[in-house]
Amino acid sequence: MAKHSEIGIKGEQIAADFLQNKGYKIIHCNWRSGKKEVDIVAATANLVVFVEVKTRSSATLLFPEETVNRKKQTNLREAAEAFLAQNEDYKNVRFDIVSVLMNGEHVKEIIHFEEAF
Repeated sequence: MAKHSEIGIKGEQIAADFLQNKGYKIIHCNWRSGKKEVDIVAATANLVVFVEVKTRSSATLLFPEETVNRKKQTNLREAAEAFLAQNEDYKNVRFDIVSVLMNGEHVKEIIHFEEAF
């Protein structure tokens, strides 16, 4: 497996644990609709939260959250619409980003951006 894939998988697990510790219920990890994917689908209060996780081992070019561009946002929204079509119990939604910055094997920083877009 490529090094960047390993970092991404590790970051998604760190983000899921982080959200659970904040009281979120993890519904799905890596939920797919065709080629579109939601890294984490979580629930809190009466919201379903679609979470994009961005992990980097260095912030030299961009911080992880800065890489969620319009195309990525559109893909995430489309995947969320497909999820909601299959799960009609959820009415209130939110889109978040969890940014994980690694220093080797250790988390240097984790930031949760609620209502990111």
